[in-house]
Amino acid sequence: MSAPAQENGVSRPGSGIVYFGNEWFAENRTSSHHMARRLAGHSRLLYVDSPGMRAPVASGRDLRRIWTKLAQALKRPREVLPGLWHCTVPQLPWRTMPGIERLNRAYGAWAVRRAMRHVGIVRPILWFVLPHPSFMLDAVPHELAIYYCIDDYAAHPGVDAASMRACDDMLTRRADHVFVAPPALVAAKLAINPNTSFAPHGVDVAMFATAQDAATQVPAAAARLPHPVIGYFGLIAAWTDLEMLEAIARQRPQWNLLLVGHATVDVGNLARLPNVAMVGAQPYESLPGWAKAFDVAIIPYRLNEQVRNANPLKLREYLATGKPVVSVRTPEVERFATMLHIGEGVPGFISAIDAALREEGSNLRSRRMAAVRDMGWEQRADATLAIVRQALARRASGVGR
Repeated sequence: MSAPAQENGVSRPGSGIVYFGNEWFAENRTSSHHMARRLAGHSRLLYVDSPGMRAPVASGRDLRRIWTKLAQALKRPREVLPGLWHCTVPQLPWRTMPGIERLNRAYGAWAVRRAMRHVGIVRPILWFVLPHPSFMLDAVPHELAIYYCIDDYAAHPGVDAASMRACDDMLTRRADHVFVAPPALVAAKLAINPNTSFAPHGVDVAMFATAQDAATQVPAAAARLPHPVIGYFGLIAAWTDLEMLEAIARQRPQWNLLLVGHATVDVGNLARLPNVAMVGAQPYESLPGWAKAFDVAIIPYRLNEQVRNANPLKLREYLATGKPVVSVRTPEVERFATMLHIGEGVPGFISAIDAALREEGSNLRSRRMAAVRDMGWEQRADATLAIVRQALARRASGVGR
């Protein structure tokens, strides 16, 4: 991407983006990370690791994360990519105790302002990918506020739904512009804020297309699996239907299930099955190699409120590989129904995989890859920034909503 241009409206001297997103070094790459990387090609960007949406539990992983964040908070922002600085603003986890929330907000605002001074940002665009840092709207003077809503946050397991919904509503109401990735949430946001746009996820088109290249190496753990291989990559979490996966593995012992990704839930029963391979989190850049081993790529989610309102990033990533895709039925999946297979319940999902395995020729493969060819993250960033510049112009001219 070209270097920031001074006349583009988002990179004047002293300006920049303060971006409140998912943990930068998390195992799972989300649209939060992809969009930030592209925006940093247009304007200096301070990426702020926001505290988790759920309260931590007394697990070794959560405790390690708390200590890591505390250690990082003492460091100055670090340039991790050209034009993109990273900092961490940890919060004390005992949020229900008197005074803790006020202390967290005061420290968070001070830490962000300190990081801004270090990076040289004095007139920021505040860019929220998560709703719970919304208090920064009043704590950090800013030129513009953007809410880039990529999920139904209040429906996430383990969060304080009422608090998350209040933060989401406040950001929706007060943002200068709202971008919404899940189609199911657009109408509700638009009713609150007329400056709302549908902003579907992008995809690393060229990278995932290499799953079809002869030169792409299949990792050894996948290469040794007998076919057919039914594959999944992404976070294995509360919204993953582990019972369905277990039933599929038991009812089709001739299939091998290959699950690539960090598990945040107990997967012991599934992992013990002889035809299930769980390889844990893998580098993002290696995913096309894993996908090359798939005969069918699957989206095996539970049909809860969060999933119904979701815009799954992996749907576009799977399509970009050209591989046959089987998914549960959601509004966003329905948009691509003519080029993938939809399964409902265990019998329906198994039948859909059977149908996907019977695909012949490359017609559907080509259609899948063509469907996302113009959905690259660069195009998404360009379209988003065009709207942000319009919002900046409205603000400069004193025109309200």
